[in-house]
Amino acid sequence: MLPTLRSILVVEDSPSQRRHTVALCRELGIASVHEARDGEEALAVLDAARPLPQVIVVDIEMRGMDGVELIEQLRIRNVQADLVIASGRESAMIDSVVAIALDMGFNVLAGLEKPVTREALSHALDAHGVLARPRRGVLAGEAAPIPPEMLEAALAQGQIHVEYQPKVDMNTGLVRGVEALARWRHPLLGEVSPARFIPLAEQYGLIQPLTFTVMEQALTQAASWNSRGLRLTLSINLSPLLLDWPGLARDIMAVVHRFHVPTEQVSFEITESSLVDPGGHARGLLARLRLRGFGLSIDDYGTGFSSMQQLARIPFTELKIDRSFVHGAIKRKNLRVILKAAIDMAQQMGLVSTAEGIENEEDWQLLRELGCMVGQGYFIARPMAGSAVPGWLKQHRHRVDGLREGLWRGARDGGDAAAS
Repeated sequence: MLPTLRSILVVEDSPSQRRHTVALCRELGIASVHEARDGEEALAVLDAARPLPQVIVVDIEMRGMDGVELIEQLRIRNVQADLVIASGRESAMIDSVVAIALDMGFNVLAGLEKPVTREALSHALDAHGVLARPRRGVLAGEAAPIPPEMLEAALAQGQIHVEYQPKVDMNTGLVRGVEALARWRHPLLGEVSPARFIPLAEQYGLIQPLTFTVMEQALTQAASWNSRGLRLTLSINLSPLLLDWPGLARDIMAVVHRFHVPTEQVSFEITESSLVDPGGHARGLLARLRLRGFGLSIDDYGTGFSSMQQLARIPFTELKIDRSFVHGAIKRKNLRVILKAAIDMAQQMGLVSTAEGIENEEDWQLLRELGCMVGQGYFIARPMAGSAVPGWLKQHRHRVDGLREGLWRGARDGGDAAAS
C-alpha cells in the first residue's frame, strides 16, 4: 500500500459487506478507516472527520441517498477525494457511474464488483496519487483567454514548433510512423496547451497559416530523416474548417513537392465529428488527396456521429480509435465491446486500425489480443522533438523483442527519457 494513503471512508448499506470492506482496508495497513451506511451518513462523517479521507469507497445502491447522489453532493461540496465505485449491480451500471464521476472531475481509482476482494481493492488503492487529473476549477478550458493577436505574433515570430509521437506496429513492435503535433512555447506564458490555441486559430481565421506552419516544419523534418535513410510515415492533423478552403489540395501538393517528400509518406488526420455531413466539396477534396497518394485517417473515432455509410463515402485508409475507448478498457466491459467492434470493422473495411491513448502494459496487451494493428500513447513514447527521434529509435530497437512477446516493461520511462 502506498504510504501516502492514511485515511479512507467506506460507504455501504449492507452491514456484512461494509464490515468485509472495512476489514480489508485495515489489512492493507490504512490507519484511519471511517464507515457510513448511506450517503447522508457519509456526508455527516465528512463534516466531522479531520483530516478528510483521501479515498471514498462508494456503493451505488443504498437506501436514502444513493451513490450517484452522494457523488453529486461531493462535487457540490468540492470534496477532493479519490473514489472507488463498488456495487453488486451489472458491470454496465458500474461503468456508467464511473463515467459520471469522471465527468464531474473526480479521480476514479476503479469500478469493482462486490464482494470486493483484497487483491482488487489493493490494486485500486495503489493507484491513489498516481492517476492525477486536473481538479475542478483549474481545467485548461478555464484559463485566461488568449488574444488572437498573440497567436498571430507567435506564427510570425516562429514560436510554434512541432513534436512527434511514434506510432508502433502492435504485432512486430516496429515503428510505423509519427504524428506531427503543434506546440506553442510563449516567452512569458511558457507552454500553451493545444486545447487553448487550436480553437483560437479556428475561431479567428488563423488555422490555415497554423496548419501550413506545422506542415512545412514536419515536411522539413521528414526530408531530413529521408536523407539519412530513416523513412517514417508522417501524420498531420487537418482542421475541418479547412475542408472547404479554396485551392487547399493544390496548396498542399505544392508544399509537399517543394520538400521532395513522397505523397505516400504523408497522411492527413480528420476528426470524425467534422464529417457528420460533409458537403460535396469537402468529400471531393479528400478524394483528390487520396488519388494523389496521401493517406486519410478518420481521427478520434467513436466521439462523433459517423456511420458505416459515412466511412464508405470517403476513401479513408486508417481508422484511429479515440483514447477514451482505449485506456482502462481492460476493466470496463462496455469499452472492450466498442473497442473490439471498431477494430473488427476496420479490418473488414480494409483500414488500418490505430489506437490512441495506450498508457500502460494492460492497454497494450488488450489491444494486441483484439487484433489492433497500430498503437500510440505514453506507454510507447511521449511526443518529442524531431532531433530526439533517432536516439529514441535506437533505444526502442532493444525493446522490440520484448514487445513481440508482450513483455515490454519500463518502455514508458524510456520514451520519456528520449523526449527530455
